[in-house]
Amino acid sequence: MRKVLILAAILLAIPAFAYGRSLDITKAGARTVPGKDNAKVIQKAIDRLSSEGGGTVIVPAGNFMTGPIEMKSGVELHLEMGARLLGIADIDAYSKAHYVYPSGRKAPHCGLIYANSQENIAISGPGTIDGQGGDPAFNVGKADPGGRPMIILFRNCRNVVVKDVRLENSAHWVQYYTDCEGLRVSGVKVYSHCNYNNDGIDIESKDVVVTNCIFDCEDDAICLKGAGRKLCENVTVSNCVAASNCNAVKLGTGSDVGYRNINISNIAIRAASEDNFRHWSTKLQGVTAPVTVISGIAVEVVDGGIAENINISNISMRDVQTPIFIRMGRRGSNCEGSSLKAVTIRGVTAVSESMMSSSITGVPGLRPSDIYLSDIDITSPGGGTAEMGSLEVPEAEDSYPENRKLGCILPASGLYIRHADNVFLNNVRFHFRSPDERPLIIVDDCENVVGL
Repeated sequence: MRKVLILAAILLAIPAFAYGRSLDITKAGARTVPGKDNAKVIQKAIDRLSSEGGGTVIVPAGNFMTGPIEMKSGVELHLEMGARLLGIADIDAYSKAHYVYPSGRKAPHCGLIYANSQENIAISGPGTIDGQGGDPAFNVGKADPGGRPMIILFRNCRNVVVKDVRLENSAHWVQYYTDCEGLRVSGVKVYSHCNYNNDGIDIESKDVVVTNCIFDCEDDAICLKGAGRKLCENVTVSNCVAASNCNAVKLGTGSDVGYRNINISNIAIRAASEDNFRHWSTKLQGVTAPVTVISGIAVEVVDGGIAENINISNISMRDVQTPIFIRMGRRGSNCEGSSLKAVTIRGVTAVSESMMSSSITGVPGLRPSDIYLSDIDITSPGGGTAEMGSLEVPEAEDSYPENRKLGCILPASGLYIRHADNVFLNNVRFHFRSPDERPLIIVDDCENVVGL
């Protein structure tokens, strides 16, 4: 009987489209003619299969232009080898893809492929979805006015699968899953360096597994956000490559709700393949490599939410400015009750390229606690002077939470800890390519720092 129950549970977890019909978009009228918008044809195929109980919409080999497409329950969008969906380079074409709240307010985000309150939906490869986000129509290199589309945007959906597809050239974040439940992302390859805000993946959902993915992007590579309607919780990310000009693995910045039960392991972090906008070595004092990741691991709560039970392990990183950055702040208007606690980081090998050392910092009244660092090995450029050991570090209570807000040089050569409680260090080692006269570890206004 027990085996029968297990099998039933597995079958229930398989999306409905696994047993449905299939429909080739070319047989429904889609064409590879340059400039032809195939959105209506693709949408009609999705709507039809959804109404008939589910199925697979197939995109065969070829380049198919399309405007925004809305996914519906029970449907898989499958891109065969050589298939390429190209997002229309017209920002006005995506106006209908913005979610409208019951109050009538339009959400700022939109997507080339989007879904609201659907279930049993999937996107699969091995084909490619190209957002064409480097087109001048999408305000390249400028602040987003609120209309640039992501490639994938799923909101409040259940049982979502995204696998084996290649995602390129987004005009905004590459993929965003907010308030979803039951999300599986596997074998996805992201390459996006054409515009600002090119995050590799943004997750703000529950019961999530991300595995065997490659992210090579302009902005944060793997980003968990905590600004949805519910906690971002029960998330596992493993066996991925993260290459970024910003942060590689980040919890934040949106954190007015927060995160809980997060497990991240077996991640290889490196510099991005392109750097078209940041150029940190020309802007920041002491950055010693031409292309760098801001922080390898960043855990942030600055908007009033919580972070609890965060486990990060087996991380290999190079080309980073700051290997570990843990930060509480008061950027949000109401931070009473905010907390950042029970964070374990172990098994990290890092090579850094700046004097913005690893740090664990809160602000008066908001203190990270129960932080465990073990089996950490960090090699840094060195070069710090004794005078640098007396540098004053700004509180920066309400600023955007990134390493440089504390200064381009920290007074500690290895680890700076301030306004934090119950910090445990075990087998934490630091090496320097050149002599460094700054103190190895500095502790300021902390209670119970163990392992010094």
